Amino acid sequence: MDEKRELTSIDLVALTAELNGYAGAVVDKAYLYGDDLVRLKMRDFDEGRVELLVEVGETKRANVARPEHVPNAPGRPPNFAKMLRNRLSGANLHEVRQHGFDRILEFEFRREDQDTTIVAELFGDGNIAVLDQNGEVVDSLETVRLKSRTVAPGSQYGFPKSRVNPLELDYEGFAERMRQSDTDLVRTVATQLNFGGLYGEELCTRAGVEKTKDIEDAGEAEFEAIYDAMERLLDDVKAGRTDPRVYYEWETADGGEGDDEAAEKGRRVDVTPLPLEERADLPAEAFDSFNAALDDYFTNLETEADEGSEETTSKPAFEEEIAKRKRIIEQQEGAISNFEEQAEEEREKAELLYERYDLVDDVLSTVREALAAGYGWDDVEERFEEGKEQGIEAAEHVAGVDPENGLVRLRLGGHAIGLDPDAGVEKNADALYREAKRVEEKKEGALAAIENTREELEDWQARREAWSEEEREEEEPEEEEPEDIDWLSRASIPVRKQEQWYDRFRWFRTSDGFLVIGGRNADQNEEIVEKYMDGYDRFFHAQAHGGPVTVLKTSAPSEPSQDIEVPESSLEEAAQFAVTYSSVWKDGRGAGDAYMVMPEQVSKTAESGEYLSKGGFTIRGDRTYFENTPVGCAVGITCEPSTRVVGGPPSAIEGRAETTVALEPGKFAQGDAAKRVYRTFRERFADESFVRKVASPDEIQKFMPPGGSRIAEE
Repeated sequence: MDEKRELTSIDLVALTAELNGYAGAVVDKAYLYGDDLVRLKMRDFDEGRVELLVEVGETKRANVARPEHVPNAPGRPPNFAKMLRNRLSGANLHEVRQHGFDRILEFEFRREDQDTTIVAELFGDGNIAVLDQNGEVVDSLETVRLKSRTVAPGSQYGFPKSRVNPLELDYEGFAERMRQSDTDLVRTVATQLNFGGLYGEELCTRAGVEKTKDIEDAGEAEFEAIYDAMERLLDDVKAGRTDPRVYYEWETADGGEGDDEAAEKGRRVDVTPLPLEERADLPAEAFDSFNAALDDYFTNLETEADEGSEETTSKPAFEEEIAKRKRIIEQQEGAISNFEEQAEEEREKAELLYERYDLVDDVLSTVREALAAGYGWDDVEERFEEGKEQGIEAAEHVAGVDPENGLVRLRLGGHAIGLDPDAGVEKNADALYREAKRVEEKKEGALAAIENTREELEDWQARREAWSEEEREEEEPEEEEPEDIDWLSRASIPVRKQEQWYDRFRWFRTSDGFLVIGGRNADQNEEIVEKYMDGYDRFFHAQAHGGPVTVLKTSAPSEPSQDIEVPESSLEEAAQFAVTYSSVWKDGRGAGDAYMVMPEQVSKTAESGEYLSKGGFTIRGDRTYFENTPVGCAVGITCEPSTRVVGGPPSAIEGRAETTVALEPGKFAQGDAAKRVYRTFRERFADESFVRKVASPDEIQKFMPPGGSRIAEE
């Protein structure tokens, strides 16, 4: 029995239900092994480390793997992996979908600045496409250009034409599909209903019908039995009511004493989300989840796929590929030149026929009449030889005859032209013009081919340059975490800026990762409440006058708001943020009070007889107070994953930034204090140009509280 190497449509129904259990997981890093295996390393709040593998080569699968089953990270990441890291780093897994009942999975990721969908085609040759929020292809492992669909960077992703989706069929639609078939029951279920061979047989077995019964001999009883069996199976896998199995086939070796359990069961040959009656004769192992079963099966599947992972660490044969394409271009250029000469020659021959029309017509008439009179080609040739001896001009131009093809050859203008005596002068000339046109069409094809080859040459040359440039760059080991890099001592730090929607507000991320935003003025205060505050966010405000509206976000703007528990540390940091950026700092005080309420307690409607100024709100109901909250502000610079200035409560900033400067209320105006912080950063970084690019005094000032400040160490 052959080993299973591709997931079925039924498998994907069950797998999708389980993978959605990881919704919310955050992507840390992406990898590409060879040209067909993508790995996404993620973090889940409940599960911890999550390793998602998607393979689209000879083996086609998707599953979450145990960390010890994940291949070692390859060497230098290819461009496809770099693109994935750029788009997915910090993004949340939002949803996993199966496209209809096809063997296609869509992994949707959301991030505050952009959404990304990975489409895994687990059929045919296999492919992985990365789409932006508009469905446009950012990049794909393979480019597909067909009449029916296109998968190419810059184009809208085209799904293949969907087949029948049994998940959407009622009984009448199911029965109609069955009646339209011209084969037996099992083949109809397998092909017309998109179940495949194994599940086609399984449904017939569960229904208790004769698999090979011809459709014409089957009736409503058989159709209803199969439909009921189909509904029960699909309902179970859709609802996640699975009982996964890995099936084994006994080995026929002589065997030994070994007590290895897997060896006793034989080799793995199949994995299914439910026990199958069609596999009842095989030993099987049960698993708690389908993902666990898939991980066990594909990890132990005998395959040479892992051997290709080292290819990413060796330098591609750039010079060989470049030289090869240069040779091809040289050959193509020679062919184009030959086509041009050949087409010109055919046109010259046709024009010569018209120039010597009478002579050509005389020769053709002579041959035609001789053949009609019963003479053979040898006789015709002999007659022309006699004519040459007599000095007859027409005969002198005859170069010979071609009895096999029924042609006479004329020598005109240095060309030997084969002519059909029955066709006459005009038709022979037309044939030559058609031949010239055919050759020119071949030339056009060659021109298109040479352009493709030139593009390939340019691509290989660009890849060689990119590789050489990367070799010159000082790179950290693949698995080295950002904190292991001594950014302050690096002579050159790459600038990686990522603009975010919240940059125009005051903002910071708490030590637990929650985004906190605050208004810079009355307009922004109102905008935050009306546009960006969701039902389960937290609203903060300082008791002191002149403080910003402060909102701790529990979800991104593009995500549905969720009721989640916010750690006390994050709440305290948000309260400190509200106090620090209020008049408490400006007045030179060291602490103040703040309160927190839920969004439904915040209203723009004033109490009777009262008036609300712009940016003001009415708070109704009980408040949670944070009394005597100390002011605190630190400004820092991050180098990974993006290079930028950050600022906010010291406990939140110091753990995220490469270096920080703590501030306290003081005598220096904002601008002067910002310049002092800037000079401090320049002294700390070996790459002073980097500080100028990402941390100018103006940029630093955006994160400083209103009023006077000074560096706390002074």
